Amino acid sequence: MPTLRSATASASPAATPSPAAASTPRSVKRRLTPGRAGESPAASRHTSPHRSPHASAGTGCTPKLLSASPKSSRKRLYGDLVAAEKPKWNPRDPAQMRAVKEALHVATVPSCELVCRDNEQRRVFDFCKACVEQEKAGSLYICGCPGTGKTLSVNKIKDSLVRWADEVGMETPDSLAINCTNLSNTSEIFSKILGQFQNRKKGSSKLSPLQQLQSMFSNKETAPRRMMLVIVDEMDYLITRDRAVLHDLFMLTTCPYSRCILIGIANAIDLADRFLPKLESLNCKPLVVTFRAYSKDQISDIIKHRLKVLEYDVFEPLALEFCARKVAAATGDMRKALGVCRSAVEVLEARLQVANEELGIVTFDHMDIALSKAFKSPVVDSILCLPQHQQMVLCALANTFQHCKKKATTLGELNKSYIEICRSTQVPAVGMLEFSNMCMVLSDQGFMKLGQSKEDKLRRVTLQIDISDIGFAFKGNRFFQKCLEKTRC
Repeated sequence: MPTLRSATASASPAATPSPAAASTPRSVKRRLTPGRAGESPAASRHTSPHRSPHASAGTGCTPKLLSASPKSSRKRLYGDLVAAEKPKWNPRDPAQMRAVKEALHVATVPSCELVCRDNEQRRVFDFCKACVEQEKAGSLYICGCPGTGKTLSVNKIKDSLVRWADEVGMETPDSLAINCTNLSNTSEIFSKILGQFQNRKKGSSKLSPLQQLQSMFSNKETAPRRMMLVIVDEMDYLITRDRAVLHDLFMLTTCPYSRCILIGIANAIDLADRFLPKLESLNCKPLVVTFRAYSKDQISDIIKHRLKVLEYDVFEPLALEFCARKVAAATGDMRKALGVCRSAVEVLEARLQVANEELGIVTFDHMDIALSKAFKSPVVDSILCLPQHQQMVLCALANTFQHCKKKATTLGELNKSYIEICRSTQVPAVGMLEFSNMCMVLSDQGFMKLGQSKEDKLRRVTLQIDISDIGFAFKGNRFFQKCLEKTRC
């Protein structure tokens, strides 16, 4: 009768791999041993599921477990990437060019949700929702720099509020949108609001529109039953010397039976600080929601979101990032960014008309030209209108202050720099008297400042404009680019 030790010893060779098998690479095993030793491949395919743990850990299951090779996974991944690529844009196709310009137009309202303004929209929507649920009037003030999505967000919220009221079975609030730039006078806003309510009830003609509204909201019988969302855009146009119109407008929400949900929108961020103290004393302080300027990432995301409706790539990623960085650093105005992108597309379109080369995408160079046009200051136009020698004097000033790291110089030193530029460009220089007169003309126009001295050559000269404006004005001009080359100090 075999003992336990002998049974274990007899089973160990089957369970323990040989040194040769242990040292054999897995790939060699897979190639040379499709099944167990001494067993045909057909037999290995019909093995019983009730096998011992040692047998299931053997090489019999190796082909089934390692059937997916790295090559096949690479092929699937490459196929997915190829399928995800968008078709190329054909800028010579009028229909495609028109679709791109329409997608980037400021007046085009995105059909899907507005991106990058989730927190602000949620605050405004929750405020309006609470007013409708409680049937209680309220006021809210939205401020922020131009092009930060204030009006677009409020319009989206108005539509969301109507959908929400229909879903929960509540009475849908009426809405009235007023742009204060279209008013003939500030008091006309009360006539607009009264006209909306008078569709249901006529007021007394003996009273002013404001008095009629105050009387209507003070009496339960004459008060309207349905809530009204009043959106007042460009509210800073209502500011008068005594701010009476602005205060009376917000005071309408404090009447006992008022049904107004007032939302004021203005660009001036400090407007709230100017009129809020008195409103707070009158117990009608509005909720303030500030729309911050768009950041670089937000501008890039919004442009990409608008271009999702197209089936092709329009911009190089580097060009889009350049536009977003430049606009975010300057103003953060989304309308400015969209205008720059449209301008870059037009630059590409103009180049296609004069060149036969195939340009299938808006590049960094196209975007650079568009940004240069968009952010050109009035000083640049003034520089371009100057006579040639006065422009050369400005180049001499730029060389002195930029390359030599000086904050001031003398008229004599400036004249030397001017003469050096004339020699390098082979342009005859003017005399010292005429040079002094040119500098006085430039000083009168605000380009430089001349000090007082007994001798003209010792008069102190300082630059009154930004050096970058001089370089920007002469960008692309070979003659003046040569004038602006680094000189000896």
